[in-house]
Amino acid sequence: MEGLQKYFDTIETALSKIEYAPSPDGLYAPVRYELSLGGKRVRPLLTLLACELFGGDAVRAIDAAVGLEVFHNFTLLHDDVMDKADVRRGKPTVHKVWDENTAILSGDAMEIIAFRYMARTPAPHTAAVVDWFLKTALEICEGQQFDMEFESRDDVTEAEYIEMIRLKTAVLLGGALKIGAIIGGAGADDADRIYRFGESLGLAFQLQDDWLDVYGDPARFGKKIGGDILNNKKTYMLINAQLRAQGTDAGELSRWLSATDYDPAEKIAAVTALYNRLGVGELCLQQVDLYSRRAIEALQQIGVPEEAKQPLYDLACRLIKRDH
Repeated sequence: MEGLQKYFDTIETALSKIEYAPSPDGLYAPVRYELSLGGKRVRPLLTLLACELFGGDAVRAIDAAVGLEVFHNFTLLHDDVMDKADVRRGKPTVHKVWDENTAILSGDAMEIIAFRYMARTPAPHTAAVVDWFLKTALEICEGQQFDMEFESRDDVTEAEYIEMIRLKTAVLLGGALKIGAIIGGAGADDADRIYRFGESLGLAFQLQDDWLDVYGDPARFGKKIGGDILNNKKTYMLINAQLRAQGTDAGELSRWLSATDYDPAEKIAAVTALYNRLGVGELCLQQVDLYSRRAIEALQQIGVPEEAKQPLYDLACRLIKRDH
């Protein structure tokens, strides 16, 4: 992935040059902190790569790339408040360093900064990029709402879950690629194909993330393991566990889902053992493979030379690691 370092350097430089008003520091310090936590910078990277894939100059896409990364981090900041998450990328979350009200308001500021950068996209693509960004941003809100509603439902289906993560996670990867493609001058069909590549890649990535929340190494994952289990989060594995569990397994799973007074480590261990017995971890990894294949198929259909697609192939392999 050394060949991508120049893009990462460009992205970090652009993020470091975001201009903030001198005051109130209480609004902007949390924004700087959230962006300083790092991360893979996948979304802005996809935008720059897609722009160049279709013959465009990545410099023309850098403002859109920055806007997408700021917006992505805004969603993470607000997600951490909603999920009461204490750790993000191995560091305390904004609402733990400051407080929830500060996190909410600073997140709002990040959203506005993101919109401002998207609107800086050079003509003649400004309107198309802003329209697609606004469509994507609203879909992410829809996905978050579904996620919240699922918390109080016991009848969430696998199809509903896939649609929720498509909206909450996958559309931003697809949108980042399509925005880059638009700026790069891609035709409508290829812009749609690269969107499908990103959307499928996003589904595979989120399903893998669900799996890692149960089975991952905390040092590599960047946050505590078992958070989804403790929050009774409707994930692909929990939904399938509820469908498959019978007899004593069904009773045990139901007890843990309804428990209000418990030792967190004990609940994580018990539910993980249930997942192991029911085989839902392997089912989840099978879905990761399915959507990974769909992503590659969409990429193969794009009408540019194969060697030009190699950075996107490499990035897909980097995101979906099969060393579980």
